[in-house]
Amino acid sequence: MPDVPGPDAPRLAGVDEAGRGPLAGPVVAAAVILDVQKPIHGLADSKQLSARRREQLAAEIAERALCVGLAVIEAGEIDHINILQATLKAMCLAVAELSPQPTMVHIDGNQAPPLNLPLKTLIGGDRIDPAIGAASIVAKVHRDRLMQDWHKHFPEYGFDRHKGYPTPAHLAALKRFGPCPAHRQSFRPVAQLSLF
Repeated sequence: MPDVPGPDAPRLAGVDEAGRGPLAGPVVAAAVILDVQKPIHGLADSKQLSARRREQLAAEIAERALCVGLAVIEAGEIDHINILQATLKAMCLAVAELSPQPTMVHIDGNQAPPLNLPLKTLIGGDRIDPAIGAASIVAKVHRDRLMQDWHKHFPEYGFDRHKGYPTPAHLAALKRFGPCPAHRQSFRPVAQLSLF
């Protein structure tokens, strides 16, 4: 019979975000504690995976991880507190959603959110740390779904294709139609065209 980790076994949470760079939509953070008894194969930086593979892995993470936390900070709050603070806040909220709480947190990147937990930042962590890779997948899949919802309300911007990133098609739509409620008013290309 395999050894089962006891309640005092270390619990490592990986944390990552999706949506720092777009001109529209929320920033989403995810925190994941993987279950060592239920390994998940193929975890990687979400950007290196196809949308279909991300969806498959997100379902597997939801089923096999010890716990998953998610947090969403909408465009209006991003405008109010800035994208860095919104990202750090989302990370803190995602970790707070975990039950049980982690004993150690690994954060993708070099910016540490104000957590009262031992933590380590890892540049490129989504490629080298499976828990961070899992978090990057969960955050990306959840944010993409939210952008699909925005697309239903404002199809003229093409959010289903570019997810709010500043592609030529998005910038052209922004110039033609002006910003919608999904847009981040404080981001320069939007601020220059803002009609609000």
